[in-house]
Amino acid sequence: MEWKFSTAEETMAALRAGEVTSVELTDEVIARIERDDEAVNAICVPDFDRARAAAREADQARARGEDRPLLGLPVTVKESYNMAGLPTTWGIPQYRDYLPTEDAVQVSRLKDAGAVLLGKTNVPLGLQDIQSFNEIYGTTNNPWDHSRTSGGSSGGSAAALAVGFGALSIGSDIAGSLRTPAHFCGVYAHKPTLGLVAHRGMVPPPSPALPTESELAVVGPMARTARDLTLLLDVMAGPDPLTLGVAHQLTLPPARHERLSDFRVLVLDQHPFLPTGSAVRAGVQRVADALVGAGARVERHSPLLPDLAEAAVVYMQLLISGSVARFPIDAYEILQARAAELSADDQSLDAVRLRAMVFTHRDWMETNSRRELQRHRWRQFFAEFDAVVCPITPTPAFPHDHHPDPLRRRIAIDGVEYPYFDQLVWAGLATMPGLPATAVPTGRSSEGLPVGVQLIGPMYEDRTPLRLAELLEREIGGFQAPE
Repeated sequence: MEWKFSTAEETMAALRAGEVTSVELTDEVIARIERDDEAVNAICVPDFDRARAAAREADQARARGEDRPLLGLPVTVKESYNMAGLPTTWGIPQYRDYLPTEDAVQVSRLKDAGAVLLGKTNVPLGLQDIQSFNEIYGTTNNPWDHSRTSGGSSGGSAAALAVGFGALSIGSDIAGSLRTPAHFCGVYAHKPTLGLVAHRGMVPPPSPALPTESELAVVGPMARTARDLTLLLDVMAGPDPLTLGVAHQLTLPPARHERLSDFRVLVLDQHPFLPTGSAVRAGVQRVADALVGAGARVERHSPLLPDLAEAAVVYMQLLISGSVARFPIDAYEILQARAAELSADDQSLDAVRLRAMVFTHRDWMETNSRRELQRHRWRQFFAEFDAVVCPITPTPAFPHDHHPDPLRRRIAIDGVEYPYFDQLVWAGLATMPGLPATAVPTGRSSEGLPVGVQLIGPMYEDRTPLRLAELLEREIGGFQAPE
């Protein structure tokens, strides 16, 4: 039997039943990578010798009667995670030879769970793009159409899953970096509640791996099924043992419902800042139809929903002000001059981003207060609803665009062009308040490209959107292998 597209759950059952060994699985997937990855370029840092050794150790442990959640299962890891003995570059050329000396906390958790780490997956420069290409490792192509992007910044992980290079992967997300590649490649991903999953050791080189808190970014699981997302999240979740883990233990509440008919869902496909393409609207509609058909309560409007335009502005202000906070002073002064030239009437997202580049601490505090008001409104919303179904980006995967100035790139939505970074507004809807969001495949566009949606749930109730994803998978189907 070939295990190329078997789920993690199926493969673990086979390992426990003795139907296959970890060595056999690992050799099979390594052979597949060596044969097929030249066209996709998902695995940028292979670690095959250590993977084979880990597989042998896993088989020996199982022979001794041991069992762990991922014992013997081949998986991949996003390049941005520290792995002792392997380079961590974030695609930045000057750090191509940087070797961390210890594993990121999530790499340690994978190893403790018994996973066999095959190597690292490709990313964009500094993790700051919706595509995955860099000078060191080149471009990761979309497995469905090599002329298109796999997404970013976890594009290598999504592409690896789509072509069968392991059953699970781990990535990160601040601007849809888990959800967008999943949407573009037709796989599943989960952006956890902010702070739910420790991220120490997922830091740009050569920064020390300190147990700091993040105001937007999270790390999370990627898989080919919703149930596998839950399996991996259970391995990853929990506080950092150096900080909150000293005194806190994690207990996630169960999903609010076990049947689709019991869910109360708001469905969105319109945003005030830019349109949603027809292919994505069709994917949203497929989910809405499945929910209605199963007897769920489905609404298209609610006065409880936080204002989408306000949410997008607050998100862009927090995202951009944090991204440029360490710019050199001469660059900051140039940006100040450009921002001063903006008309007061210019409230476009381009203008929002430029003004955010020169935020003062006072500006940031005011924006953060607006975020807290948004969180309060979400709490009120989730007292009446269980989830929001909405787009991840307004289009399926777009053609590679490597223009050196991202601000000059454009995204085409049904033939009309819009600023490249405006497409982040849907991802920011969950990121800004720190809500959990699960990316779910919904089928394919008329061009044959994967299309997905995100299921946004209540803070710290990650099992609710994950359970909804699992139930929808049964109704509308899930992962399909690239043709």
